Amino acid sequence: MTSAAAPPPSASLTAARRERELAALPDEVVDVLVVGLGATGAGAALDAASRGLSVAAVDAHDLAFGTSRWSSKLIHGGLRYLASGQVDVAHESAVERGVLMCRTAPHLVRALPFVLPLTPLVSRSQAAVSRAGLLAGDALRLAARTPRSVLPGPRRLSPVETLRLAPALRPYGLRGGLLSWDGQLADDARLVTAIARTAAAHGARILTRCRVIELTGSGALVRDELSGREVAVRARAVVNAAGVWAGGLVDGVRLRPSRGTHLVLRAESLGGLAAGMHVPIPGATSRFMLVIPQGDGRVYVGLTDEPVDGPIPDVPEPTPGEIGFLLDILGSALDVPVRRAEVLGAFAGLRPLLDGGDGATADLSRRHAVLTSGDGVVTIVGGKLTTYRRMAQDAVDAAVAGRGLAAGPSRTASLPLVGAAPRDRLDALDAPRRLVQRYGTEAPLLAALGRDDPALLEPVAPGLPVLGVELAWGALHEGALDAGDLLDRRTRVGLVAADRAAALPAAESLLPRTALH
Repeated sequence: MTSAAAPPPSASLTAARRERELAALPDEVVDVLVVGLGATGAGAALDAASRGLSVAAVDAHDLAFGTSRWSSKLIHGGLRYLASGQVDVAHESAVERGVLMCRTAPHLVRALPFVLPLTPLVSRSQAAVSRAGLLAGDALRLAARTPRSVLPGPRRLSPVETLRLAPALRPYGLRGGLLSWDGQLADDARLVTAIARTAAAHGARILTRCRVIELTGSGALVRDELSGREVAVRARAVVNAAGVWAGGLVDGVRLRPSRGTHLVLRAESLGGLAAGMHVPIPGATSRFMLVIPQGDGRVYVGLTDEPVDGPIPDVPEPTPGEIGFLLDILGSALDVPVRRAEVLGAFAGLRPLLDGGDGATADLSRRHAVLTSGDGVVTIVGGKLTTYRRMAQDAVDAAVAGRGLAAGPSRTASLPLVGAAPRDRLDALDAPRRLVQRYGTEAPLLAALGRDDPALLEPVAPGLPVLGVELAWGALHEGALDAGDLLDRRTRVGLVAADRAAALPAAESLLPRTALH
């Protein structure tokens, strides 16, 4: 590979860098130790490192291994929270959406139109309430200073316009629809990877496969899951961003996880959607099922909100009942219902909600909270993907204040992530559109990997949009250590089991000459 096909070394995560930085940890005291490398943990590492603090960030598994890869892939303005009276949460969501779309990650987040079909199941009074909510959401956009050129305003659609955007809808009784816009992530796990690599570029040590055995306010005992050796990490401040596992690391953190399940369908099953859909859930005044086209021939349908009791699994599994529930709700709006045999795959994520009592998890607040234990561990819980940056800022603020660290204010609201650039510059890049939408300004570097090996510019398996250069780049520069990292997180091939099996040989063939050697 030529030097022209590589990012700056400081932004490149490799197996060798991991080994070198892990080996050096016992010889120093870092300013901030972050536990967890989902969106919030990676965000805390970036926030602290960009303030000039020395940072080590560890995760027992991989980047975005937990909740951060199981979202709806939306960066949303918080309409649901507005409907439930959580105006501050809704406003925070709208502000953070604007930050991502306009400044920090315009390559990863783009506007997506949504249609709320006015079927016979939606009364005229419900339609009026929904329209008022969309107008209120547009007011939030204005208050957050997100320009209408980035997020257009809502409007009423005729039945013909509605069916043009969502051809699979049942035309009988359709009174039209309500059109709105929100932010869509190209990929939630890619966002986490970009955050982590940006943190690394600012000096943070990003250490995957490092499991915390003991955690205190002055550091942790960490086990390298690759070698089995244990390393003592000393820190002036500790941030616990382990999500649904946070309560297992410190006492006094009461969480009530909820499981959100999504289905993966072929786009043809829904007639070629030109927009997402909000499908009202019967009996719920402000809850909608989401139908979200992905632009790669797949559509995600979700999501459930079910309380989870007992031990927290590493990888949660959807239940047959949840799959049936989602298909039933979807069928209420379609002319031809989707059959269970048409479901290509399903995935579930756990939300780390604060335990607020005996209410349903769907009613729990999505506010985040910063909790400090008796020995000084700062734990950040609650919240959602859209507000990861603010959550990380608040956690680092608490750590800096609690330990008296010398650091200025957060810079991350205006700090572009790796690959970010204004949209006109992104549009002018000489690289496949798929790569630009996932790697931004690094897309030409990925394309350059195919100069010596043109096969890398081909799909990793027939019928899949993922290119070989994406797997190569993941192993070369994004810290992927095995085929699971490549297929399940650096790309999302693994969401469909058959696709994963087809792409596995390509992933395994690339690893020996990149990440592992």
